[in-house]
Amino acid sequence: METLDTLRRRIDSARDLHGIVRTMKTLSAASIRQFERSVEAIGVYDQTVRDGLRILLQDVSAAGDEFDLQRGAKDAALAVIFGSDQGMCGQFNENIVSYALRDQVDTRRLQLVVGMRAAARLQEADSSFLELFPVPSSVDGINPAVQSLLLEIEAIMARKSTRKVILYYNRPTSGAAYQPTRVQLMPVDMSLFRDSKPKESNSRSLPTYTMPSPQLLSALLGQFLFSQLYRAYAESLTSENASRLMTMQAAEKNIDERLAELNTEYHGQRQGQITSELLDIVSGVEALAK
Repeated sequence: METLDTLRRRIDSARDLHGIVRTMKTLSAASIRQFERSVEAIGVYDQTVRDGLRILLQDVSAAGDEFDLQRGAKDAALAVIFGSDQGMCGQFNENIVSYALRDQVDTRRLQLVVGMRAAARLQEADSSFLELFPVPSSVDGINPAVQSLLLEIEAIMARKSTRKVILYYNRPTSGAAYQPTRVQLMPVDMSLFRDSKPKESNSRSLPTYTMPSPQLLSALLGQFLFSQLYRAYAESLTSENASRLMTMQAAEKNIDERLAELNTEYHGQRQGQITSELLDIVSGVEALAK
């Protein structure tokens, strides 16, 4: 049986851990809302870019063979897997890595990975990757992270003669839930813009453009790729913090239950000790009286 001092130390340790878990819960909840707002913002920007591409592609000359980005789609594909740098987020990294590896039936596929934890899972599965990128810790860090990733993708596409890029990341669903998602970044499916409906606008002016079609198409496609990667980062970070929040909630519940058990055991032993001391006093008084 543990001594009272040992139980006291265990109770103090459990309370300290409980405080850490509550702090992490608060940080995760605040981060979720922060990244959710960034997803909403990039959604508005992405819709604007799509509208611009839709208007541009109404001009048949702008959709000629020189802009056929589907060419080379049968070459080796490049997979970009988004995970986390930090732990204590449940099965977040295991789920996305397993999903990506199951989807990669092409043995020629190349890989980039975002997050040390996801990289560790790939290594455990004996799967190699070309480059490891850190995970942004805030919304302000997403922009430079996207730029660095785009430059690396461009360099690999030129060096490895690949034209297909697939993104794998966890996308938030309802509440704190999320699910693995596969998004084809390249080649860009131009039918997405030709067949899309325009967003309702309060303006009475008809949209038009003056820049030469090739330059404008190149610029809009560059912004479309940026918005897709930005969304992948933001939604992955939202899912990561949602998973961490769920994990911390479960940990807090377990700590509360354990604290209740330790306190019950401590008070039981303390009461037993007090009773024993009282019996010793009574026995001593009786001995002196005799």
